[in-house]
Amino acid sequence: MTITTAVIDLDLPGATISRHIYGHFAEHLGRCIYGGFWVGEDSPLPNVRGIRSDVVDALKAIRIPNLRWPGGCFADDYNWRDGIGPRELRPRMVNSHWGDVVEDNSFGTHEFMDLCELLGAEPYVAGNVGSGSVAEMSDWVEYLTRSDDSPMAALRRANGRDEPWRVPFWGLGNEAWGCGGNLRAEQFASLARQYATYSRNHGANSLYRIAAGANAGDLHWTETLMRSFDDLTSDPAGHAGPFQAVSLHYYTMAGSWSDKGDATGFSTDQWNVTMARARQMEELLTRHSTVMDRYDPHRKVGLVVDEWGTWWNVEKGTNPGFLYQQNTLRDALVASVHFDAFHRHAERVVMANIAQTVNVLQAMILTDPDTGALVLTPTYHVFEMNSGHQDAAALAVHLLDAYTRTVEGNEFSLVSASASVNGNTALVSLSNLDAETDCTVVLDLRGRDVLGHSARVLTASTLDAHNTPERLDAVSPAAHAGVRTHARGLEVDLPAHSYVTVSLDLR
Repeated sequence: MTITTAVIDLDLPGATISRHIYGHFAEHLGRCIYGGFWVGEDSPLPNVRGIRSDVVDALKAIRIPNLRWPGGCFADDYNWRDGIGPRELRPRMVNSHWGDVVEDNSFGTHEFMDLCELLGAEPYVAGNVGSGSVAEMSDWVEYLTRSDDSPMAALRRANGRDEPWRVPFWGLGNEAWGCGGNLRAEQFASLARQYATYSRNHGANSLYRIAAGANAGDLHWTETLMRSFDDLTSDPAGHAGPFQAVSLHYYTMAGSWSDKGDATGFSTDQWNVTMARARQMEELLTRHSTVMDRYDPHRKVGLVVDEWGTWWNVEKGTNPGFLYQQNTLRDALVASVHFDAFHRHAERVVMANIAQTVNVLQAMILTDPDTGALVLTPTYHVFEMNSGHQDAAALAVHLLDAYTRTVEGNEFSLVSASASVNGNTALVSLSNLDAETDCTVVLDLRGRDVLGHSARVLTASTLDAHNTPERLDAVSPAAHAGVRTHARGLEVDLPAHSYVTVSLDLR
């Protein structure tokens, strides 16, 4: 048994942890939209205007703050005009990126906005820079957000929506270094300024424009975008410029891009590699933030991690272009590690979007195509257990005597932790990344009196435990009795491969 001390000053709140780092991503990919969110109005499954009701209810329960759509790579092949008007008249298209299937465009702009309203989530629309045009994107913004009798507002009304929608988040392309155009950083920086200029604010709707950013450790891409701004150093309260944020994409896997490792049946060594690589998100945030700080010392420009999560080999017998994978306890701990990193970088990281919400990659929800059953994944439970961090003030957690492991030349702590405070409550999140060894964490709680506490644990007997239609709760949160008072605060038992949250009542 190892013992680690975590020092937390409860009276020293830091930056606000934006609820938007708990955002989600839904692409026209596999069964994410069709068979996930969208079942159609004639489906025997309960639905509201074709949107599956139990999926909506499950996501509302974890307080989904935003949803990114329509991609991903799909976004840069997508013409929004193909997804409006009567469904039976909408043109079809080939989804060349994901399975080479024919898309009938029955889920389009109105359906997506309806979904966001049902979820109570803010829309994040990814515009087409790769194959679209400036005018096309400008018209889409006008169609969505303008209230008078402009041409696009009139077209929206003709399609059944009188009032404009509020669309706060707008993506300027996606992965412009790859599927979004194979552009050089310098090419895209100029395009981002141009597209941002014509993605206009209409009425009271103010766009938060997010330029397609770097792939993992590509610091040159981030620096090129930051250099494209006008002077960001002079006025702390001034506007950022043509766009307000840049994005970052990073996926966690146990192997290479050609053989990423299997979602289940993996070894302890593969578990360790996965945890080490998940921990690299911290380094990426630090390095990209450092580049941004050089040009933007007042931190006017946000960093948006709008694609992150695990990426495994697809499940055997499924379409390789649909990216369907099982979701285990390992995925849950990858999520908890990422959230700890996002919390620590709350001054710069303003949004994050896990890939993806339903039936694709590190999903919250899996829907069974044969029975219609809905399965909540272990990753879903991390989002739920962490919901108290949304819009709370980050608290620094200083780990003392943390035990470490070195994997692929990188040393990392096997305990991951973060904390936040909101009024008279605080939430501490703790992960034991060791596959085999239990540990104890002493919470050295300073600055405020702790009047009471409660704790929950997410773990399982095997590393690849997961939920299925036959065993919906194989991995699910339970009350955690392994918390005791200590002279410094509390003593918390962390079983091997577990995630624990401790809620504190404060005075």
